[in-house]
Amino acid sequence: MYGCLFGFFYFFSSPFIGKTIKPSYSNFSRWYIVWILVAAVYHLPSFQSMGVDLRMNLSLFLTIYLSSILFLLVFHIMFYGLWYIGLVSRVAGKRPQILTILQNCAVLSVACCVFYSHCGNRAFLKERPLDRKNSNWFNFWKKEDRNTWLAKFLRMNELKDQVCSSWFAPVGSASDYPLLSKWVIYGEIASCNGSCPGSSDEISPIYSLWATFIGLYIANYVVERSTGWALTHPLSVKEYEKMKKKQMKPDFLEMVPWYSGTSADLFKTVFDLIVSVTVFVGRFDMRMMQAAMSKVDDDHHKGDILYDHFNEKDDFWFDFMADTGDGGNSSYAVARLLAQPHLRTVKDDSVVRLKRGDLLIIGGDLAYPNPSTFTYERRLFVPFEYALQPPPWYKAEQIAVNKPEVPDGAELKNYKGPQCFVIPGNHDWFDGLQTFMRYICHRSWLGGWLMPQKKSYFALELPKRWWVFGLDLALHGDIDVYQFKFFCQLVNEKVREDDSVIIITHEPNWLTDWYWNDVTGKNISHLICDYLKGRCKLRMAGDLHHYMRHSHTHGNSEGPIHVHHLLVNGCGGAFLHPTHVFSKFQKLYGVNYECKSAYPSFEDSSRIALGNILKFRKKNWQFDFIGGIIYFILVFSVFPQCKLNHILQEDTFSGHVKNFLATVWNEFIYILEHSYVSLAGAIVLLVAAYSFVPSKLSRKKRAIVGILHVSAHLASALILMLLLEIGVETCIRHNLLATSGYHTLYQWYRSVESEHFPDPTGLRARIEQWTFGLYPACIKYLMSAFDVPEVMAVSRSNICKNGLESLSRGGAVIYYASVFLYFWVFSTPVVSLVFGSYLYICINWLGLHFDEAFSSLRIANYKSFTRFHIRANGDLEVYTLAVDKVPKDWKLDPDWDGETKIPQQLSHLRKHPSKWRAVTSNQDPIHTVKIVDHFIIETTQNNSSNSNTQKNDIDTVLQTDDSDRTVQ
Repeated sequence: MYGCLFGFFYFFSSPFIGKTIKPSYSNFSRWYIVWILVAAVYHLPSFQSMGVDLRMNLSLFLTIYLSSILFLLVFHIMFYGLWYIGLVSRVAGKRPQILTILQNCAVLSVACCVFYSHCGNRAFLKERPLDRKNSNWFNFWKKEDRNTWLAKFLRMNELKDQVCSSWFAPVGSASDYPLLSKWVIYGEIASCNGSCPGSSDEISPIYSLWATFIGLYIANYVVERSTGWALTHPLSVKEYEKMKKKQMKPDFLEMVPWYSGTSADLFKTVFDLIVSVTVFVGRFDMRMMQAAMSKVDDDHHKGDILYDHFNEKDDFWFDFMADTGDGGNSSYAVARLLAQPHLRTVKDDSVVRLKRGDLLIIGGDLAYPNPSTFTYERRLFVPFEYALQPPPWYKAEQIAVNKPEVPDGAELKNYKGPQCFVIPGNHDWFDGLQTFMRYICHRSWLGGWLMPQKKSYFALELPKRWWVFGLDLALHGDIDVYQFKFFCQLVNEKVREDDSVIIITHEPNWLTDWYWNDVTGKNISHLICDYLKGRCKLRMAGDLHHYMRHSHTHGNSEGPIHVHHLLVNGCGGAFLHPTHVFSKFQKLYGVNYECKSAYPSFEDSSRIALGNILKFRKKNWQFDFIGGIIYFILVFSVFPQCKLNHILQEDTFSGHVKNFLATVWNEFIYILEHSYVSLAGAIVLLVAAYSFVPSKLSRKKRAIVGILHVSAHLASALILMLLLEIGVETCIRHNLLATSGYHTLYQWYRSVESEHFPDPTGLRARIEQWTFGLYPACIKYLMSAFDVPEVMAVSRSNICKNGLESLSRGGAVIYYASVFLYFWVFSTPVVSLVFGSYLYICINWLGLHFDEAFSSLRIANYKSFTRFHIRANGDLEVYTLAVDKVPKDWKLDPDWDGETKIPQQLSHLRKHPSKWRAVTSNQDPIHTVKIVDHFIIETTQNNSSNSNTQKNDIDTVLQTDDSDRTVQ
């Protein structure tokens, strides 16, 4: 029983050990665990057999705790009233947090109980001054008394009495404080141990200790709230500011808890998605609205979509990243790398120096889980603004009226700073693109990146005959007819036969179509195959939060090569996705492709999936709210189990196990034949499990997987139910529970209270009279509420003797609530283990749930972006830069803070543009960044035919013998 009890409580509390989780569910769990665990442990026999009786400490704790709360609440109400009428400083108007009051009262009560455990409530009689001087505890240190001191140290009982009598006992008698004589609790006489006739005149040391703590709390609170100052301020202002800078750190948001049962954002995401899919898809499309507002046939208005101000640059670099705006640490790590003027890393034993991109292209999904003012500002703009600050004159709330708003009124082509273009992803479309339009198309700056963009899709003409088409797929997985018309006209009118085109979409439909065995993006395919005709050298996308590159092979192709390279890079900040699930993709448009690079590797990806078994609950502790309730509903109808003799009276272990499993099966049959609540819960869970299985499987296979999944949960819930019932039944049979009724602890406390805490002045009777009986009633029911096992056992015994009908509605609610409090602790670790194991089996054995199995892990590591360089000969050199481990702790960058700040200077001109750096220098992304993929796409030669173009456009890995080669 001890092993099961402490084991389940350990696994329940393991996610909260050594960390603080916001919101304060961890604080709630700590107090909840202490409450439920202590309430169970003090009934078990081992403590009683050792002579340790926790009843006095528990009852004393609850009494002091409740009294302290009421006293402090009255004080705060009075103090707040004084502030309201203007008798104290304005600082006092800040209301105290209820949690702070509760925690202070708990600490105060624990201190009093610890003192009582060691010293009791003994009132030591006053000694004469000479006697007290001779009995001073410090005389142990006198040289002539060392042997005496050592002897007393070995006799710990005597030492304890000496400490209690010398340090804590002299608190005075009631005769010393006549005004307080009727308002104090008295101590029992030390020499009589409570058996002397009459009562002591000495004030209780417990009462004195409690009054001291209460007085210190009130004094400290009044001083701080009345003056605005703490009691001490040891540092000078200069030292304080210096220390404050060292302690500064960014307030980044955590990764989105996708399996949270309490997140309002997730419920809003589901609601927005349902509305967007069922109401707007096929009926209203923001892209049509954009097309209606722009006359794309007019050259004057093509600037809203077509941008050609880059085409005259000589040395051009640009970056691509996607799927940012999840965890603040990971998003800032990527943004910090993008913001650096140069990045130095190593490639094939040579130092490579990569210049910051003149252009940043973001491939969608700017904030998770849904587009809103909060998520865009906190998850997208804050990390980017920390990495590269916007201009000093920029106001975030300002709407850009005449984009592009270039500094100093210069032309866009003359602006030397970095620029940014963005396409929306599926998460950006959950609100019909409203937030994206407001923050991207109607703002001018993303941090220090200028945003000239006016629409959700665009075309960029780059140097050396390179083009970038940024397409908006919305929630359809395809471009609309107006978008298709614009890009077709652009290809016919602007794109020459020897030009090269990069197409960027949010969704990599070449992988998703293969995975789901579907065909999407027909308009995109029409544009690529029938209009570009081999000029699409590269397709890029995000959506999948990993890096993969496929390049065409020169064998067994069924037709012309329409796309030469396929690249997915969604590692901009969101949780990691697996790569091994997509390892068998090979063909697109009849052309064979080979995976040239994957990050993380297929082996690492498969290994990471194991975390669903080991870390699911640690990463998704908010799943408790869903899992615990589901398990309780599954076994609600089989509580209580009154006939357990056949299990407990077996002589062999195998007999125990056999009867235990037979009982589990019988209860399963009972649920099917007689239950209402549990059967309804099982049916709902089965429907949900069937729907949860990906639709790529046949209905028969989905049903098999769903039934096996639900069977594992139902079996686990029944086993946990039976373990709990056996534990309660064992305690009842050994007279540890259900001995005298619901108020056992209170009745015992009242029987010993008068003995250990004398009240000759009748203070308790007066308080009971003034509170109309609330004083003892509140303590009585508080003790009953604390003693959950006793309440559960008494109710269970009544049900087993007289039936459930014998309980009133309130009594039934009390019974099931007491059962739920313990069953919650038992079930939440198990439901997470079962569900995590299901995800692991599906992702690694069946190739299912690639999204669900990795969103549960909330992995912030393995982040990357892709940097492009258009070389002088027109070839496109491609680097993918990655960071294996994202720092969790940041501090103010001293280089950034110490750099001379020129008024009105744009941040991209600074040598150190980012505000924060990793606390550990060797873990900073600037020092850990590495190249995980590098290849070259050759430009189409002017005098080459289309067939020669396809032949010459091959992967070329940069090779050099000079280890000091630098790419500028």
